[in-house]
Amino acid sequence: MNESLEQLSCRELVELVTDYLEDALPGEERVRFEDHIERCGGCKIYLEQIRQTISLLGYLPEDGLGADAELELLEAFRGWRSSS
Repeated sequence: MNESLEQLSCRELVELVTDYLEDALPGEERVRFEDHIERCGGCKIYLEQIRQTISLLGYLPEDGLGADAELELLEAFRGWRSSS
């Protein structure tokens, strides 16, 4: 890895995983992401779990999620972001 690049934290990786899987990360961020995956077994497992989930579930249309479930998920994510 280029030593001038700041290492990515596990929390940052979790926030970037969707962009990584959609090939939407800029080059430098992708390098940081892949470097972290090579060094961190837990994040490597997490990435593979996300890949498997996508593979098994495929696509969930917007109307596939009930209003109550959507509100509950949004609240959970708001709580997670505020605790960081």
